[in-house]
Amino acid sequence: HLKNFGAKMLTAITTSPDGRKHFYIHDLWENVYEVIEEKTSWYQKKDFTTGGVLGAVIGVTNIDRSIGLYKTVLGFDKVISDTTDVFADWNGVEGSQKKFRRVVLRNSKPREGSFGPLLGDNEIELIQALEYAPKKIFENRYWGDCGYIHLCFDTLDMDTLKTKLQAQGYPFTIDSESSFGMENAAGRFAYLEDPDGTLIELVETHKVPIPKKLGWFMDLQKRGLRKPL
Repeated sequence: HLKNFGAKMLTAITTSPDGRKHFYIHDLWENVYEVIEEKTSWYQKKDFTTGGVLGAVIGVTNIDRSIGLYKTVLGFDKVISDTTDVFADWNGVEGSQKKFRRVVLRNSKPREGSFGPLLGDNEIELIQALEYAPKKIFENRYWGDCGYIHLCFDTLDMDTLKTKLQAQGYPFTIDSESSFGMENAAGRFAYLEDPDGTLIELVETHKVPIPKKLGWFMDLQKRGLRKPL
């Protein structure tokens, strides 16, 4: 399907370090996407070739230093694989001939909240280059450029999370503190950075539109943030 659509295939179908089939492609702006098998976390199975976003691959300078934020604070507490090699399954991806350490993290508990069942389980793959000093992908970039901007997490209790993050040494760099409206939706927005400056957004959704034309919306604060829509 992707070949017929005109996507540029970077690799053949190969096996990831944790045993799943996957491959890599370029989109129209040469951003790299990984397509990987996922058999457990589906909201509905329909006639689509893919099921949506499962996670993100993040470059870090030191996995042992960065893993605490993703594993302990953000809840990706289950290590799926931890491997160091020159990876054959990356053959075709820029830089793949170098040695890397790759750690795949996943949440061990089902995601809660209004959108938890819809968004499903998530994965974060941390990558550390061992043979060179990589450049930051956001260097000389502008907000709104075609490409990746930041990660965004659905958040249930921003005050508790803020206290927990500050205690771990990750203070918010931006915090709307109160509800911030965006067209017919509203919520509390905050940002922090991982040890390498990768931007992470947190959103505590307060209201969502139902029939947008009528101006009706649902107040999530009144119905309970942990109750799925």
